Amino acid sequence: MKAAPWVERLGYAILVVAGLVAPFVVYPVFAMNVLCFALFASAFNLLLGYTGLLSFGHAAYLGAAGYVTGYACKAWGWPPLFGIALGTLVATALGYIIGSLAIRRSGIYFAMITMSFAQLIFFLAVQFPWTGGEDGLQGVPRGTLFGLVDLSRNLPLYYFVYAVFLFGFAVIHRTIHSPFGHVLRSIRENEARALSLGYDVARYKLLAFVLSAALSGLAGATKSLVFQLASLTDVHWHMSGQVVLMTLLGGMGTVLGPSVGALLVVALQNELASLGSWVPVITGAIFVVCVLAFRRGIVGEVQALVKRSF
Repeated sequence: MKAAPWVERLGYAILVVAGLVAPFVVYPVFAMNVLCFALFASAFNLLLGYTGLLSFGHAAYLGAAGYVTGYACKAWGWPPLFGIALGTLVATALGYIIGSLAIRRSGIYFAMITMSFAQLIFFLAVQFPWTGGEDGLQGVPRGTLFGLVDLSRNLPLYYFVYAVFLFGFAVIHRTIHSPFGHVLRSIRENEARALSLGYDVARYKLLAFVLSAALSGLAGATKSLVFQLASLTDVHWHMSGQVVLMTLLGGMGTVLGPSVGALLVVALQNELASLGSWVPVITGAIFVVCVLAFRRGIVGEVQALVKRSF
């Protein structure tokens, strides 16, 4: 459901202002974590919310990019920008390989293929010696930006991460509002009709899959610098389920919904961390309540309310 233009612009303005002041209001590392997951969820939403493809393996691109970026920066001494670029490139290549095979099926079969490949990446991360196994790749250096800005300090790093998020968000926004994005919506709504109109549906699906994987990799590569760590958590299937939760909670098929969902999930996990194993239980219960009460997600319900009011 499309919101009134002024509502969408207001949402973007709030997003930009909130991002600028966030490190002075909350702990910068927490804010950076939210930004990384917001980009990850937005990339996933491009595939699920706008193309109608449910992937259960998106953690593969987040985690793989994190490992590659961390290794390039630590072992090879690469600057952060080059490390992030390499991690994103690897995630893009993985997206192309996996997507080329997965898009040949649909529905639950598509989801299970993506999950199977993600588990393959997980086991490779466990076995490869350079990943650190269960200990993860620790001590990833943050480095400097153009040799001028010291990213070892949280505040400069935050605004670097914020710039990366805005870049990724702008790419997603432009994609959604382009003719390409309209074709993706038509595939989501009625794939057979899109095919009958002459669109190469498989090609559009693959492009959406690769773009989503690339932006997920960008989020994972940036996250490895924030925490100076690449771990098995980022490639585990739980992470693939978590991004589904963020997207549905915030509002699938909305531009701002995944960012809102990421903020809520990360904040809940942070606040409930002391409860240990009860965190997934409480988070799951909140998710069930929100799905039953807000079928369109939080942002989707707000958009529906605005449309009814005006």
